[in-house]
Amino acid sequence: MYDTKIQKEWFTEGERYAKDINEMVEFGEKNGWENWKGKEPEDKREKLAKEVFEMLKTANKNEDTETFRTYFPPAHTPIIPLMENKSQSIEHLQFIDDQKIVFLTGTSYEKRYAYLLDGDKITKLDEEIQAIGKSKQGDIFAVADSQKITLYKGWNGDIINEIKLDENPDFTITQLLPFNDGSQVVIVSSDGIFLVSNHGQKLIHPINEDNEEDWSSQIDMENAALSNDNSYIVVGDQCYDHRILDHEGNTIGSIGPQSSYPHFCLFAKDDSQLITNSCHFYNGVTIGISSEQYAGADIEAYTESDDFTYINEEMRVYAGVAAKDYYILGDAYGYIKAFDKNGNTLWRHFLGSTISGMAISDDEKTLWVAACSGFLHKLTLGKGHRDTHTIGNGNHYEDFRLVIWKDEPQIWKW
Repeated sequence: MYDTKIQKEWFTEGERYAKDINEMVEFGEKNGWENWKGKEPEDKREKLAKEVFEMLKTANKNEDTETFRTYFPPAHTPIIPLMENKSQSIEHLQFIDDQKIVFLTGTSYEKRYAYLLDGDKITKLDEEIQAIGKSKQGDIFAVADSQKITLYKGWNGDIINEIKLDENPDFTITQLLPFNDGSQVVIVSSDGIFLVSNHGQKLIHPINEDNEEDWSSQIDMENAALSNDNSYIVVGDQCYDHRILDHEGNTIGSIGPQSSYPHFCLFAKDDSQLITNSCHFYNGVTIGISSEQYAGADIEAYTESDDFTYINEEMRVYAGVAAKDYYILGDAYGYIKAFDKNGNTLWRHFLGSTISGMAISDDEKTLWVAACSGFLHKLTLGKGHRDTHTIGNGNHYEDFRLVIWKDEPQIWKW
């Protein structure tokens, strides 16, 4: 059915590469990377990638992807040359129910397209959609177009609120964070971070503390998080420390970066801890503070302190979710890693490229992870490795990955 020579080389070389990478990483973590004297393993399957990808397309057309997946376990590194001018960021992943999520392709400054993924079936949504957010509780979905934010009780449920947006054709949304009752929404954008409702919009970050005349609200690496009970909002960007705000947008605490630039923030699922990540190039530091510290927090930048816990001192975090007792964070190198609230690493799993989005099912058994490669991965957590090609020690099973590339006739399942 498939070219035996190509299939055998793809499989055996991929198996060898995964084994070598796993052994190297395990050694480095146990003994220190400075003690690793071997060469970094190489994946030498690039020359096969084009033919394998063509066979993947044929398998999709023949509805034979399960058989293809057995013979050709997916990989990231060999496919990199094929991604040129085709790959794209996949963002705004929101869990709906069962095996269903919604997501967007494209970054905030590109033309975005929204999709519904139900199991492995994809449906393209209204082309006017520019951003999608979901509340931490209450099952409220916020859907933004260029003129308004519509808030629904449940996906495609009853409309409970509609918030008009100021006319600004260049305004783009990085994150959309609706409150649990649908009364307000935090809009994160490069023009600033705003708290909006039917009563108007309030710029909550950055703030012009010194009333400078030529001051601008333009920011980079903008990021924010809402606590699960909506009592707190955290905001930050490249030039300003993370600040903790109350639900009305008033500053009550600050967290200085322990690496160069504030980059990501997330509350624990029970709001007992807040973690903030700061980055330097492709690396970073993530720290956590307890809920008793939110009001009045004053964490000094670049200074070790008993006032915070080191969660991780390596990752530049781009996306993450909070599960019941731990966090799953995705980094610039294509890894997702789980950490408990004390900073213990629970597991790691490699997918490839910069992680751009993540969603977890309510029962915490299914994880969807998107990357700037244009790949969307669906994982069943703790089910066990599907094959000998898995890089990582997380014991997770990849149900499939979708190849969602520009200028392709369709979305390919692998």
